[in-house]
Amino acid sequence: MPENKALWLNAKRAPLTVGPAPYTAPRADEIVVRVRAVAVNPMDRLQQTMGDIFTPWMSYPFVVGSDVAGEVVEVGSGVTRLRVGDRVLGFAAGSDKQRNRAAEGAFQDYVVLLAHMVAPIPDAMPFEDAAVLPLGLSTAACGLFQKDFLAMNAPSAAPTRTGKTLLVWGGSTSVGSNAIQLAVAAGYDVVTTASPRNFAYVKRLGAREAFDYRSKTVISDIVSALRGREIAGALAIGAGSAAACIDIVSACNGNRFVALATPPASFDNVPAGRGRLRRLVPAMARMIAGNITLTLKAQRKGVRTKFIWGSALIANEVGPMIFEAFLPTALAEARFVAAPSPTVIGTGLAQVPAALERQRLGVFAGKLVVTL
Repeated sequence: MPENKALWLNAKRAPLTVGPAPYTAPRADEIVVRVRAVAVNPMDRLQQTMGDIFTPWMSYPFVVGSDVAGEVVEVGSGVTRLRVGDRVLGFAAGSDKQRNRAAEGAFQDYVVLLAHMVAPIPDAMPFEDAAVLPLGLSTAACGLFQKDFLAMNAPSAAPTRTGKTLLVWGGSTSVGSNAIQLAVAAGYDVVTTASPRNFAYVKRLGAREAFDYRSKTVISDIVSALRGREIAGALAIGAGSAAACIDIVSACNGNRFVALATPPASFDNVPAGRGRLRRLVPAMARMIAGNITLTLKAQRKGVRTKFIWGSALIANEVGPMIFEAFLPTALAEARFVAAPSPTVIGTGLAQVPAALERQRLGVFAGKLVVTL
């Protein structure tokens, strides 16, 4: 049996430490992947510092992380789509309440994945590129395709044009980069925001128009651009995005729904140890006040809103829709690209905490990756 090691979170708010881990064989409809690259996400960091609030069901010691690329080494019963030796990317769902299992956390050498949340990757695609996709892709897909969100048409190789336009606020982010591509593959036009230096980037991904999110006239500019079009709704990513999207959607014809990917307050500066309460209390106050303000604003303007939980698709039709039916062929035919581009900052599980800290300090139009 292979020797495994993991980046352990041994208790709530504890430091992340590398140590031995059991090799876990797959159960029915699961596979085991030898991890070759992982990407880091804000939620990985917040599960260390804020896990007792955001994911209180986690049982310690735990292994966090969602973004995985590697090679299949074992398949469970019922798995016929994947074989030992396949190069794949996958969404590690261990932190989801329905899974809550250290064996399914990304930050280890051998990870158990749900077979329907895995997609083969082309031979020419580096693992580092593939690792940027799973969580950003999943979060975008949850907001766009789940029935209780925007309920858009499924993406396909030959989409029927809908004549509708999706607004993606934050198009150069990880979630935004995937949302633009998914929407275009589902037959929608996309209007997005980004900094001017990323206009060409988001348009290469398929956006029809891009607007500077820092412009004082950006809301009125987008409303003008959408005049005469039917909107499919909006996906709000980043600070201030929710209020702006509510203003825009309320002035348009079509689906007045905003799928929210970013909470109204940041917890990035809340430490795990000393000084925690001094930072936590005002952050929680901003979160509560922000949610109340957004709710009242949306109600007043006749707009529906809902926050996305990025792993919800593991338990509904959207997971297989993306990872089984769409992504493998789309990657093989280069109709979908791994975006944003990876920045590899080291090799080995011990480099993940440094990647998380660098991410906290700010990364734009890229995603931090560690190879294993």
